[in-house]
Amino acid sequence: MNEIIKVNCGMKARTIKSIIRRKIDGWLDTIEDKSLKDKLSQSVIVTGGAIASMLLGEEVSDFDLYFRDHDTALAVANYCLARFHPRKKEGIAVPLSIRDEGGRIKVVVKSSGIASEAGTDKPYEYFEGSPDENAAAYVGEVIDDPAQIEDTHEETEAKALATGDEKGKPKHRPVFMTSNAITLSDKIQLILRFYGEPDEIHANYDFVHCTNYWKSWDGELVLRPAALESLLCRELRYVGSKYPICSVVRLRKFIQRGWRVNAGQVLKMAMQISELNLKDMKVLEDQLTGVDTAYFVQLIERLREKDPEKVDAAYLVEIIDRIF
Repeated sequence: MNEIIKVNCGMKARTIKSIIRRKIDGWLDTIEDKSLKDKLSQSVIVTGGAIASMLLGEEVSDFDLYFRDHDTALAVANYCLARFHPRKKEGIAVPLSIRDEGGRIKVVVKSSGIASEAGTDKPYEYFEGSPDENAAAYVGEVIDDPAQIEDTHEETEAKALATGDEKGKPKHRPVFMTSNAITLSDKIQLILRFYGEPDEIHANYDFVHCTNYWKSWDGELVLRPAALESLLCRELRYVGSKYPICSVVRLRKFIQRGWRVNAGQVLKMAMQISELNLKDMKVLEDQLTGVDTAYFVQLIERLREKDPEKVDAAYLVEIIDRIF
């Protein structure tokens, strides 16, 4: 395992830690269950693209939050479900539940796979993130330019982050639910698919530049040398994933943003995909749920309606072309 650099000084590190701390504290302040709030204060791990974006001086699309243990992840899922007001489908409430399947926590959204908040027209997005041209509003909406933040601004910023948002609606309320995650308003996503200590979570990650992380229990920002090197040269380095199809789909986003990837990294993804039996509907569904976009939810629903004996590569190609 690569050596870990622990950063406790330097304006850039202090700024990133300050931003994340205020973001998490703002969310925790909205938690009405004190027992859950106490658990969360010792359990949240922020990792993924948010820290990478801040290190590069780019706008953040979302803060991805993971949890150290199963019980906390399950508790926060049930808490959010109780406070979610989903949009009705044809005047009928969408059936929602939290299921614990052998340690795998899932939000079950019958018939559609995705549930959105009543009254919202915002399109669902997860992992793929917002388009670059829409990301510029992030700084003005959530925080000042990170380069301008000073420690003296903490109290003012914390109050701003804790107040309500558009049309008097509360901050950090659930606005989207899928099997993998719960999306809150104000740029927070609660990831349910994986939980554990940082190294356990990163075992499911694909690109090394996303493996820096922040811990709520001690406020430490941990930067990995391999991640920093990848960020410095904007070169994607694939470290393997349980969901290589997701990694291939994610390539589009990074290439559009100016990242480079060499043929060897693509070959590593292809080799992992070759080991999957994508004609097995359970395998295919698991891999596409790893991608977790609305289009693939539609594909999964179509496949469930089809006799498995009649699903072959030709049928898949036809359905994919229709959907996309």
